[in-house]
Amino acid sequence: MNNFKEIDVLNLKESSAFKLIGKDWMLITAGGEKNLNTMTASWGMLGVLWNKNVSCVFVRPQRHTFKFLENSDYYSLCFFDDKYKKILSYCGTHSGKDVDKISETGLSVAQDKAPYFKEAKLVLICKKIYTDYIDPKCFEFSDIQKNYEANDYHKVFVGEIVKCLERK
Repeated sequence: MNNFKEIDVLNLKESSAFKLIGKDWMLITAGGEKNLNTMTASWGMLGVLWNKNVSCVFVRPQRHTFKFLENSDYYSLCFFDDKYKKILSYCGTHSGKDVDKISETGLSVAQDKAPYFKEAKLVLICKKIYTDYIDPKCFEFSDIQKNYEANDYHKVFVGEIVKCLERK
């Protein structure tokens, strides 16, 4: 953790969660120090819920990372500089069932309640506080269903942000 300093999440230098998640992407990682998996995501949220600073991530049940999220109390969200975009793309197009994404990409794992990557510029360590599946009966607009042609609805993982690490 010597390449990082812990900061209050309210003091994030990053100005836009929309850019961080939707354009830059993130790695969602869960599991132990040795038995872990990561996946790239561009759907998610950061905000305040139940008087807590939280993240919300959305993961389909067929994703290999899903079982790691299900079986872990904590997960991390890692955000990277642009030079890591190719690695993020690899982690989003290859399954941990088939390849060792960590070895293949050369990422270095650290552990602080959840595994995270030393190469990240920003790390959020999140404690799972709520999960539920998206319910299509609650869609207010029918065009949302086009995201679920296989009826494989995401599960929402809400995590309290318990630690925010920023690269020094």
